[in-house]
Amino acid sequence: MRAFTCGVCGQLVFFDNTACLRCGSELGFDWAARTLRARPGDARCANRARIACNGLTARAGELCAACVLTRTRPNDADAAALVAWADAERAKRRLVYELGELELPIRPWTAGDGGLAFDLLSSAQQPVTTGHAGGVVTLDLAESDDAHRERMRVDMGEPYRTLLGHFRHEVGHYYFPVLVADEATLGRARAVFGDEREDYQAALDRHYASGPPAGWERDHVSAYATMHPAEDWAETFAHVLHLHDTLQTAAAYGLRVEGPAGRPDLHADPIDPEAGGLRTQLDDWLGLTYALNAINRSLGFEDLYPFVLSGPVVEKLAFVDELIARA
Repeated sequence: MRAFTCGVCGQLVFFDNTACLRCGSELGFDWAARTLRARPGDARCANRARIACNGLTARAGELCAACVLTRTRPNDADAAALVAWADAERAKRRLVYELGELELPIRPWTAGDGGLAFDLLSSAQQPVTTGHAGGVVTLDLAESDDAHRERMRVDMGEPYRTLLGHFRHEVGHYYFPVLVADEATLGRARAVFGDEREDYQAALDRHYASGPPAGWERDHVSAYATMHPAEDWAETFAHVLHLHDTLQTAAAYGLRVEGPAGRPDLHADPIDPEAGGLRTQLDDWLGLTYALNAINRSLGFEDLYPFVLSGPVVEKLAFVDELIARA
């Protein structure tokens, strides 16, 4: 995420802000210009009053570039679900922002014509399975509840579980056929991740019956990535988005990490094509995450970044990063 300032008083403001906390000026995010505007004269997203969306639109009464991707959302009469929906939309806006920074194609879903859409549903009303099918990402809004999400994280043996992480993973499934669009690239993808045509249900049953294989850390970014080649791709895609967003944020705020052994300064903007690609950025990433983990431990918390990137995992990350850059 880039850093933003109020256009009236110069105060630091954040991507989701609807007003400057210093001067009170109204703020709106201009999706076309990719910047926060103070006292915007443009029309506001139709969801501003409902969920405090700060997106701007061309005409009054329209949904902004992020909200328009939501195909299904809770009924206005479901107060609890509306709160959860607002949390989910906040995470989705950040996802859509990053996809735009990476210049990945985003086409709203239409029946019979494909594209990308989100169904944000409450499992308090009906069973909901978070996942992706045919360009539609479904999210159980229960994931916005901290207690539920932490309980699921522990039960599933996951080091990390967030709304944004769910969105990044599921949208990875959507982008597989977009990025792996020719036979040569498909052959490379299968050589790296395995054959995505493998029986999914059988792989799912095997994973939940036996768990990940011993030594899975050598070749996979997470235990869940071992379940099926499609999940390995989605977990790796999500991790590339984690890397890009965090490094861009660190660079935007001028963070410098040298480390006790004089490691290189954190300096690269990962969106800059001159930054040298993912392998070069990993020098910055390792220094940054070592420091952040050390700070978390000093405060009595677990590691902020609880992952180890082995050589084969870096190869997978670099492959996905290459396809994103090519697109």
